[in-house]
Amino acid sequence: MRKLLRALAWLAYGAVIAVVFGLAAYSSFSLFVRSGVTAVPPVEGLTRAEASTRLADQGLRLRGVAGEGRYSEKVPAGKIMRQSPDARTLVKRGSGVSVILSLGPQRVEVPVVAGRSLPAAQAALSGSGLGIGRILGAYSPTLAAGTVMTTDPSSGATIPPSTPVNLLLALPVSGERFVMPDLVYLDYERVRPRFEQQGFRFGSVKYERYEGVSSGVILRQFPLPGHPLSRPDNISLVVATVDTPTDSATPSRPAAPGGRLP
Repeated sequence: MRKLLRALAWLAYGAVIAVVFGLAAYSSFSLFVRSGVTAVPPVEGLTRAEASTRLADQGLRLRGVAGEGRYSEKVPAGKIMRQSPDARTLVKRGSGVSVILSLGPQRVEVPVVAGRSLPAAQAALSGSGLGIGRILGAYSPTLAAGTVMTTDPSSGATIPPSTPVNLLLALPVSGERFVMPDLVYLDYERVRPRFEQQGFRFGSVKYERYEGVSSGVILRQFPLPGHPLSRPDNISLVVATVDTPTDSATPSRPAAPGGRLP
């Protein structure tokens, strides 16, 4: 029994010695291997000069810039947006690290399309990588109908790609437009000659008795003051009278142009 116990004790002792020597050998090997190894520091967000200094502190070098850079909405232009190897990767001292610099947010310049037709403007915007926004119209006495008057954003502005650009197109001018003046309480016989000189006409004139108002005074009008008016439009009036009310259709009588009567 004693011999068995003694044998087991020697076996345990031998196992402990083997483990100790194994750990010592492993530690020595690891120290030997790692003596020329270092972790890559993070350099993203730094400038090229700052990254070179930080890498040199770890015994590494900036190997170069990959390509001409890439656009980024988050990383400012001139800063590192990506590195290879990644941060905290173990490499040998003296190794190089490649980086990619940010070009900043990508922007596109709005081309000059004023004076072009709508199809030509759409082609120019699409060719610049921009979208087509709302298409509005405005009367123009100088530009041909369908010609681009202006854009929003304006030409020369730098905006993100695919941004829609609104267009303002010239509309044909069908004729002169005037603003209907306020004729109420004016004398109809004094107003009529001034209207006649401008080529406007009345559609109808209705006479009504109105207590306390002199005969010939205009009581109501249509179109109302401030409304647009063209020469072919008919103007209707209600005029005060002391006689029996009558309706008088006078299509040949002209109406006054827009503006304020004296």
